[in-house]
Amino acid sequence: MFKLESKYKPTGDQPEAIKKLTKGLKDGKKHQVLLGVTGSGKTFTMAKVIENYGKPTLVISHNKTLAAQLYKEFKEFFPKNAVHYFVSYYDYYQPEAYIPHTDTYIEKDSKINEEIDRLRHAATQALMSRNDVIIIASVSCIYNLGSPEEYKNMGLEIFEGQKIKPTELMKNLMRLQYAQDIELKRSCFRKTSNELELMGPDGQNVFKIVFKVDPPSRGSGGASKIFRIYHAAISEPEELETKDANFEKILEAIILPAKFWITSDDKVAIARENIKTEMQQHVRHLKKIGKNQEAYRLQEKTLRDLEMMKQTGYCHGIENYSRHIDFRKPGEPPYTLLDFFISKGEFLTIMDESHISVPQIRGMFLGDHSRKSTLVEYGFRLPSAIDNRPLKFPEFNKRIQKTVYVSATPGKYEIEKAGKTNIAEQLVRPTGLLDPTIEIQPTENQIEHLVDEIRTRIMSKERIIVTTLTKRMAEDLSEYLADAGIKVNYLHSEIKTLDRLKIIRDFRLGHHDVLVGVNLLREGLDLPEVSLIAILDADKEGFLRNTTTLIQTMGRAARHINGHVIMYADKITKSIKASIEETTRRRKKQEEHNKKFGITPKSIQKAIGNSDLPVSNNGSTSLTTGGFSRTRRYGNQEEDSELIIFGNSSKGKVVAQLTKMMERAARKMEYDKALALREQIRKIKTDTV
Repeated sequence: MFKLESKYKPTGDQPEAIKKLTKGLKDGKKHQVLLGVTGSGKTFTMAKVIENYGKPTLVISHNKTLAAQLYKEFKEFFPKNAVHYFVSYYDYYQPEAYIPHTDTYIEKDSKINEEIDRLRHAATQALMSRNDVIIIASVSCIYNLGSPEEYKNMGLEIFEGQKIKPTELMKNLMRLQYAQDIELKRSCFRKTSNELELMGPDGQNVFKIVFKVDPPSRGSGGASKIFRIYHAAISEPEELETKDANFEKILEAIILPAKFWITSDDKVAIARENIKTEMQQHVRHLKKIGKNQEAYRLQEKTLRDLEMMKQTGYCHGIENYSRHIDFRKPGEPPYTLLDFFISKGEFLTIMDESHISVPQIRGMFLGDHSRKSTLVEYGFRLPSAIDNRPLKFPEFNKRIQKTVYVSATPGKYEIEKAGKTNIAEQLVRPTGLLDPTIEIQPTENQIEHLVDEIRTRIMSKERIIVTTLTKRMAEDLSEYLADAGIKVNYLHSEIKTLDRLKIIRDFRLGHHDVLVGVNLLREGLDLPEVSLIAILDADKEGFLRNTTTLIQTMGRAARHINGHVIMYADKITKSIKASIEETTRRRKKQEEHNKKFGITPKSIQKAIGNSDLPVSNNGSTSLTTGGFSRTRRYGNQEEDSELIIFGNSSKGKVVAQLTKMMERAARKMEYDKALALREQIRKIKTDTV
């Protein structure tokens, strides 16, 4: 079912680890651990295990940046299979909350990334339609998503020869939350005289439906029917801006809903009545205990939502009523991405960097429950809103089946679950690389010492990572290094998901020599150009400087032959001592392996490709659709206005394409983007190439 394509063959400890994990899965072992050092090829081992086991696979990563890296790697390993990306679609998210002691209500505020929303739909639709599916997901996979059965059942079936009026089909599409538009875009349709075109929520499927009216029969007018159905597969919605869709005739199709939490009219009607009943009961309760203002607020908000659901079948924040829409009992867990996997039958779960992923999943429910309980108490939400929540850890464990925990430093939970006999070790790297050397420097004059070390590495065209304890320290240090003439950038959690990917890629390309960060630099980032890790305040015991964290951080230098770690500390803490001892133990075993087999260590060589995700351009106007073959730069370097065009495109075609995009931006009132595009057009028209 899965076909792994790679020029590499399993080497070092990989063959034994692959064999052991595969056998364990086929023998029915529910919990196994892959303990692999940084650079030992854990992702390749995972890919081989997926290929051998042959079941739909969920890979859970604890942050979006690492999920994106895994997505890229698995896409390369399995180009002919369905590899998808499922993370939170918020660029910015401020949850609804209420602070009683200051009487402060914080309304939900969020900005949805449309491209990530498209990728989420593509992931669920792949699970609905095929078995060779690998989904790389963040903790978002344990959050409420709606019933997979209802999602599938709500699909609109159309077929050639079906008797249906265009207006009736349009009404059905709007019921599935498709919007009518003059422009063909994701989750929208447009109508011409006898044709209807629509694009699915995954942004990869376009349908053209042609209608025909039969000749009138005796005593009645002609009946309208579907004459032809055409389908075109595209890689992303923007593809239609540069070329026409390549349609192929099909006989039938199923149009899946444009949003989650969609259900039939009769079920919505019942759910509305149940919501109304709960509202009346809770309003009565609030009045009884003297909370009249809260009762009025709750009633007004709920009735407004009910009216919107009656008119459109949907409302803002409908997920808070999902218990009624799904007809779940109070306290029952919500449907999540895991339920979409369960609908496939047997599946495999891989928890990457499990020492972080497991505690993260365990802690999600409590924070959500505390916030929502306050909203319910003060009349901002119905009690049933509490059941719009992430899974509790026992519920998560009940849903996953066979699991492989992957980490260089697996936690106590994973080791106890698997047992010592079900741990596969990968301590030897295929390249023969050793764990980095380590030195400890005093904190006095640490920045001056660090700058000297950075300059030495830059002369050798090597990259440097510096970890701090706070975001503010990361920003201040970055500013100091920049003032010293060093090409530097910083990375922390406030930077948007897709911007992080661009920063990391630019770092590998050499646009920056130094990357400063806090915790995002710790696990899993594959940066073979990095030869030096500098850990500031290494002796400040705590989460960011415990044994596990230090081992993981030092591992970032293990992909380079000159890998070295400097810990700035005035005392040797237990964590420093333990991390050095473990790193030394691993290095000794690696040296013995190299000597036994005559291996000469060499740095990892890894191509810097595109992530296949919509990487941000940090405000620059750039077209990056696949298939472009050459680049022209208009204006000077500081203007950062790069345009990538088809190698055989004429100037007229490029101007026409940009004009269309400019007009669309203006219609959306995105005037900054429209002005930038107009400037691009002006430069092209005056260019003498």
